[in-house]
Amino acid sequence: MGNSYKILYEGRSAEIVEKKSRFIAYLLPVENGEEAVAFIEKIKKENWDARHNCYAFVVGQNNELQRFSDDGEPGGTAGKPMLDVLLKEGIHNCVVVVTRYFGGVLLGTGGLVRAYSKAVKEGLKASIIKEKVLGEEIVITTDYNGIGKIQYIIAEMNIKIHEEEYTDVVKVTLKIRKENCDKFINDVTEATAGKVVVRDREECWFLEETSVEYDEEDDI
Repeated sequence: MGNSYKILYEGRSAEIVEKKSRFIAYLLPVENGEEAVAFIEKIKKENWDARHNCYAFVVGQNNELQRFSDDGEPGGTAGKPMLDVLLKEGIHNCVVVVTRYFGGVLLGTGGLVRAYSKAVKEGLKASIIKEKVLGEEIVITTDYNGIGKIQYIIAEMNIKIHEEEYTDVVKVTLKIRKENCDKFINDVTEATAGKVVVRDREECWFLEETSVEYDEEDDI
């Protein structure tokens, strides 16, 4: 998988209309198949009068668990395209249900694939996506003369400060991407002429903001 992957942090809903049919996407973060199935059943009960409640979900850092259903739509026109959107965007630990209220006009297989895919994309755009990053938690200590230089490097490398403590010295706790750790330590050591103490380097996973965006041609 590498050193990072995207997860659904907060799921929301979105609706599109295609030829009078309503397609409503509902998304939820999940940690296992049981949570995904429970959410699917909940949406089905809430939308018992809908023609279809199609779904797809992926669970695991390496998408170990993948499931989808067309729920009565022609085979391959709903669940699989929905799953393909999640996989293409690299979204993990996510379940999506798209409820269709039939509008009386047939869309054809191509139209259905586009509609279900677009509904999932709109649901993802409405939701909060975060990137789960492998990194290190580092505690650095410096004097007041060095903190300004360190803060400049932190800003330049777009590193977020996890905690700061100001006493007779300045202690800063940072969570840094794995691939940036050595460069950061080298840079602050050089900038402060060695007047920085680095300790407590511990490997960890942490979350960073990210998003999903689509080109117009994706919906053609």
